[in-house]
Amino acid sequence: MKTSPIFKTYNQSQAYLFPPSYDDFISQDHPVRLINSILDSIDISSIELGYKGGGTSSYHPRMLLKVIVYAYLRNIYSSRKIAQALEENVHFMWLSAGNQPDHRTINDFRGKRLKGKLEPIFNQVVLFLNQEGVLSLKELYIDGTKIEANANKFTFVWAKSIETNKAKIEQQLKDLWAYVEQVYQSESQEITAPEIKDISPEKVVGVIDKINQALEGKSVDSKVKSKLTYGKKNWPKNLAKYQEQQEILQGRGSYSKTDTDATFMRMKDDYMKNGQLKPGYNLQVSSNNQYITDYSLGQTTSDTSLFPNHIKAHIEQYNQIPDTVTADAGYGSEENYELLEQNNIDAFVKYPYFHKEQRSKKHRENTFLADNLYYNQQEDYYVCPMGQHMENIGTTTQKTKNGYEQTLTKYQAKNCHKCPMRGLCHKAKTNRIITRNHNLIRHKHKAKELLTSEKGIEHRKQRCWDVEAIFGNIKQNKNYKRFMLRGLEKVQVETGLIALAHNLNKYSLSQIA
Repeated sequence: MKTSPIFKTYNQSQAYLFPPSYDDFISQDHPVRLINSILDSIDISSIELGYKGGGTSSYHPRMLLKVIVYAYLRNIYSSRKIAQALEENVHFMWLSAGNQPDHRTINDFRGKRLKGKLEPIFNQVVLFLNQEGVLSLKELYIDGTKIEANANKFTFVWAKSIETNKAKIEQQLKDLWAYVEQVYQSESQEITAPEIKDISPEKVVGVIDKINQALEGKSVDSKVKSKLTYGKKNWPKNLAKYQEQQEILQGRGSYSKTDTDATFMRMKDDYMKNGQLKPGYNLQVSSNNQYITDYSLGQTTSDTSLFPNHIKAHIEQYNQIPDTVTADAGYGSEENYELLEQNNIDAFVKYPYFHKEQRSKKHRENTFLADNLYYNQQEDYYVCPMGQHMENIGTTTQKTKNGYEQTLTKYQAKNCHKCPMRGLCHKAKTNRIITRNHNLIRHKHKAKELLTSEKGIEHRKQRCWDVEAIFGNIKQNKNYKRFMLRGLEKVQVETGLIALAHNLNKYSLSQIA
């Protein structure tokens, strides 16, 4: 005999004798409780001071901070979706105590109230995690990754194009003046040439006026007249536009018109395999035990130039100096090695060709490489592959883009004429000259000793799974590959939120485990 199924009671109109609270629906070990507890202990007075007295009441900044951080932890980045979660998700309802700010309020808090205020909050959480013993501020693993900006990749400004266009205007002015000189020479007359160099809107107008005055009353080619008319109307405003663009660039090679702080960079996710550049930011991260200890954003593709400010910020924020720093070859410059040495930090930092030196027998045994030439430090000379002394012929200095001054020494062979090895040694018409940076060479030798030591090998292995795993988690697991906001300051807030969410999520998972 078939038995009748028994279903659990299902009555949508069922009333409670005692109304439940949001707290009843959240388990005691749920991550949202830990996030709530940690952010309750954080000092947010810097945010609270940004509110003015009087007027209508405002949503509490601590509540908004908790909601946004938890949203980033749950891979919710849109302000509209966060507002939706406050109406539908019990965890968000519990965090906000039933408050339901709209998406504009959430976006204003994130983009305006948190601007310049989030980094100290992030540092407090890192110090808490340090006290809990889950991370150390003494051993840092550093790397960078590029994240696409919220900008149109087809509206761009290139520094080279600006220089090219300015050069074209300058050349056309010179051509017009050459026409004036030609007219005067045909009439056996002389005229003083104006200075057509470092042109500006004012200077262009002055030169064109002088050309018009010089040609007044003379038979002038109609094309020249048209160009003078066009030039006076358009070149000054074009140059003014170029000046504004150069001020925005501030030494960068490009920017997007829809986010002028974003620089065009080559991203790894090049699906078309055509090397397409996209507007983005260069995210620098320090980590320990897969927790983010520091983050900073750069507007240049070079990791090397971003390193000094990144390390200095760590020292200032935590008022302590790390014992070791481990990084890949993108950071191995003289300036960076010098900075670490001055602060007594062990630099497990690779330099270009480090792996080639270790793995390539051909590289190590190439007697023609400057790095492989014998150097007599006492008498300051190199020995070429034929045994000829290469004498010191002078020292020069040059500055990097960061303004760091390098000292370079040149050495020249005495006689390469009819040398049987010349074709293999060098292709210059004169005797071979090599340029050496002795301070950088010293740092490389020191770094090599550290990197090839037992401790160095351990650090190199850990760097791969420590900091690079963070980027994998952010981009793949959290699906965060493009910023939501525009402008460097707002994007820094977003970076802080994603870093904070990463750390709190990892810590909450470790507590549950």
